[in-house]
Amino acid sequence: MSKHQRTLNNKAIFHTRFFFRKYPALPYIFKWFCISLIIGILVGTASAGFLQSLEWATQFRENHIWMIAFLPIAGFLVGLLYYYFGKDVEAGNNILIENIHEPKAIIPFKMAPFVYLGTIITHLFGGSAGREGTALQMAGAIADQLTKPFKLNQNERKILIISAIAAGFGSVFGTPLAGAVFGLEVFLIGKIRYNAIFPAFISAILADWVTNLWNAKHTHYDIDFIPKLEFLPILYSIVAGIAFGICAATFSKMIHWAGSVFKSKIQYPPLRPVIGGIIVAVAVFSIGTTRYIGLGIPTIVESFEKQLALYDFALKMIFTVITLSAGFKGGEVTPLFFIGATLGSALSLFIPLPFGLLAGMGFVAVFAGATNTPLACMLMGIELFGIESGIYIAIACIVSYLFSGNNSIYTKQKIGEAKNQRFENLHDKSFSDL
Repeated sequence: MSKHQRTLNNKAIFHTRFFFRKYPALPYIFKWFCISLIIGILVGTASAGFLQSLEWATQFRENHIWMIAFLPIAGFLVGLLYYYFGKDVEAGNNILIENIHEPKAIIPFKMAPFVYLGTIITHLFGGSAGREGTALQMAGAIADQLTKPFKLNQNERKILIISAIAAGFGSVFGTPLAGAVFGLEVFLIGKIRYNAIFPAFISAILADWVTNLWNAKHTHYDIDFIPKLEFLPILYSIVAGIAFGICAATFSKMIHWAGSVFKSKIQYPPLRPVIGGIIVAVAVFSIGTTRYIGLGIPTIVESFEKQLALYDFALKMIFTVITLSAGFKGGEVTPLFFIGATLGSALSLFIPLPFGLLAGMGFVAVFAGATNTPLACMLMGIELFGIESGIYIAIACIVSYLFSGNNSIYTKQKIGEAKNQRFENLHDKSFSDL
């Protein structure tokens, strides 16, 4: 190499180093954009396939109601699958949260097909469950396989899983901003990892975009009338938020209590969904409606259109608690949407606010209280219902979050910053420790 060439190379190296010293975030941005692009494509495609499968399963079940009679047998098969082949992935969402706190072995890829199959079977045969748990677990299992190819360290792996959660949540509900904040917010109450903010948002936005490219359908909700922001409507919103927070705490306590009952009374795990399936199937045929099983989307939409009865939210809560506590697969979030929206609609009997607005407030506020994610739920409300309802949505979410107390549907969620002084001594504890 000539002296002139060496001089040119040295100048190039100097300018490169100077450029990266001036813009130190560029290597980080480039690296995580590439990783987020892969996450977005893979998770968005998986969510689209899952949503389309779920729509098929729901329609097929509704056209063949007799299939609900086979829910106990379906539950037994799902139980056998997890008992003999999936014990290491049975904890579901809590595995994702635990690996953000303390990264362990790579999440087995089998979590994705197992939870997909288990959830489709649950919905096909008439269990009451959601879809968020499945989307998050599929996303986490898929994304974590990138850890070794990209040679990620423990801190980077935490960011990877947060981004996967953001992508799964944002794509399955069509709310990428809420998905990103949910991924940042869900694992540690009161604190957010800002070093994950870029990949979380990019992953969620790209995954949602890819899901839409596959023409996967998302439900749209409309709030017809939003009152002017005045003292009384604000006061009524606070009262409603208290009711939503109590409802969220009740659901969280019930699902953990029922789960412990099934485990203590039935020692052989595959038999638990058999018993739960019998209870759900008998109840469905006894009351003569499928209103409280599956996702319940038609009833959620109905809650925005008219005032519903007070018992709708309670029955959905019971059906969901039995289904999930017994060991069927799915998620809690869409049932929480149902519970919150129908409760809000029914509260218009007592609270002088439009039932559509109360339904929208309950839709996100009960979810906020049960998962301790008020910021994500505020954004979700705005994305779903429009900015006009934003203040009322925010009031309901914050109040519900505060009044839901020290409860969560996720046992591995930790308290980073307590909600109030009463819980200050609970810092850095998970809900399984309390």
